[in-house]
Amino acid sequence: MVMPTSVQLLTAAREPAVNAKFPSPLGLLVRVNALQAWRRVKAIREQSRLLSALIGLFIAGYAVLAFWLFRQGLRFVANFPGLGTLLIERLMFLLFAFLFVLLLFSNLVISYTNLFQNRETTFLLSLPLPPQIVFRWKLMESALLASWAFLFLIAPLLAAYGLTNHVPWHFYPATVVLIALFIVLPAVAGAWLAVSVARYLDRRSFQVAAVALAILMLVVAALWLKAEPISDEMLETRVLAVLDRLLMKTRFAQFALLPSYWLSAGVLQWSEGAWSGAGFFALVLLSHSLFFGCLAFTRMGGPFYDAASTVQSRGSVFWQWTWFRLLQERQRNFDCHRGMVERAVNVLPGVPVDIRALLVKDIRVFWRDTTQWGQTLMLFGLLGAYIINLRHFSQQLTNPFWVHLVSYLNLGACSLNLATLTTRFVYPQFSLEGKRLWIVGLAPPGLMRVVKTKYWLANFASLSVTLGLIWLSCHMLKLPTERTLYFMTAVTLMTFTLNGLAVGLGALYPNFKEDNPSKIVSGFGGTFCLVLSFLYIVASVTLLAVGSPWSWARLGESSAGWLIGSWVGFTLLSALLGWVPLRLGLRKVAVFEL
Repeated sequence: MVMPTSVQLLTAAREPAVNAKFPSPLGLLVRVNALQAWRRVKAIREQSRLLSALIGLFIAGYAVLAFWLFRQGLRFVANFPGLGTLLIERLMFLLFAFLFVLLLFSNLVISYTNLFQNRETTFLLSLPLPPQIVFRWKLMESALLASWAFLFLIAPLLAAYGLTNHVPWHFYPATVVLIALFIVLPAVAGAWLAVSVARYLDRRSFQVAAVALAILMLVVAALWLKAEPISDEMLETRVLAVLDRLLMKTRFAQFALLPSYWLSAGVLQWSEGAWSGAGFFALVLLSHSLFFGCLAFTRMGGPFYDAASTVQSRGSVFWQWTWFRLLQERQRNFDCHRGMVERAVNVLPGVPVDIRALLVKDIRVFWRDTTQWGQTLMLFGLLGAYIINLRHFSQQLTNPFWVHLVSYLNLGACSLNLATLTTRFVYPQFSLEGKRLWIVGLAPPGLMRVVKTKYWLANFASLSVTLGLIWLSCHMLKLPTERTLYFMTAVTLMTFTLNGLAVGLGALYPNFKEDNPSKIVSGFGGTFCLVLSFLYIVASVTLLAVGSPWSWARLGESSAGWLIGSWVGFTLLSALLGWVPLRLGLRKVAVFEL
């Protein structure tokens, strides 16, 4: 037996003190970023207590309004005799299934940006830190950025569901635990997919694959969501048989291997008092979260480092073809024809040469960032798939009331998608210039013309999508021409307003320290822009629906006064939230010190 020496005993005694003095690198990263976030919140509160109070009031108002709407909707569905419980359960399964897919996509996009297109990640990899520590921190950060909107959405829903079903008090903490376990799985899966994509696909290949996958998903969604036709023979049979046939295509949400099924089943069984079943699904979530979370925390450092090295060093996979090598050589020697973007911009009449150069630059930067246009394609693609399927049940919309209601709901859905995209992509455009802003500011156009160019580019890009979707919606609902023009005029004004709000607030509250759009949007200005956009859409759709001439015509009353009043209010509200922030932003940019 070997006795320890005095030096070994002294070293062993000092180890706890050394570990206490020098905490783990991951703990340091978490602590430093938490302190930075807290100090940003305190700085915002000290800069403008009024704006902080307004944002807090808007968030509280959203929570109250969403809770009220969810509770009214659940009560309405629950009143169906003999079918209310079945419909609510199926809706819960569907909701969490679609939210799981959206969470997975969001984690993929944010994880890819955080791991491979982030200056902080590049800096951390140059330090004497294990790559596993860097990956752990970025995984935690990406999961938080991708999941906060999910929590913000379902919190009022679950609260309304609990009060509607008169659940006991422990339902709410149990639901919080289930959701915390649930969000780990799409976070880990999204990070793994991001590392795999970065390791095996370059930017061009990923763009081609993303476009092909998006088109395939939209076609599948359009075919899968096709409504089941209802015949007179079906109506004469049992109601449960007809309902089962109508809900046949929603059975995928009850696939037992989906994490969303475990969450939905756990929430529903806990609310019903079946605690053993709910505990089983909670343990299923816990075991999978621990297993895959442990794998990510202990085994993904090496693949992440290899992927980061590959991203920084490889060429394009198209390099194996001769035509691509010749094209790259010509571009390197500035001996190539103008590209498709330049030719498209040159067609625009009356646009100066310097503005054309800015347009080409912004379009190319947007196209090169696949994470941005990929989300745009996904959101508007899903909305387009829904609108295309309107033709399958428009024959059942024989009542003018339902046609009127669906048309305004489509306007609201299109506007909400547009608000999400303007906040996510248009708002950070000025901040994304970063430390290179002085180069753009010293260019002949100047900063004011740069901001105006971004505003008009966002308007034309948005209108090319929103006008097409609104026209398609009206066409599927078989609305007359005057009503189609009515909705197209409304969505045009709303597009100008939402883009003006995003560009103006982006210039008023820039953040040049971040190059990640998700982090820029998560700040004070981005949250303020999102809240104002949603409130503006709710107020605008309400004004237009109340003053609609067709609703008053059905009641046999004069609609001129209501029409004029609603459009005057709608126009004033649009000018207040669109023109005023844009004007204030341009005024700040005019005196901006580079």
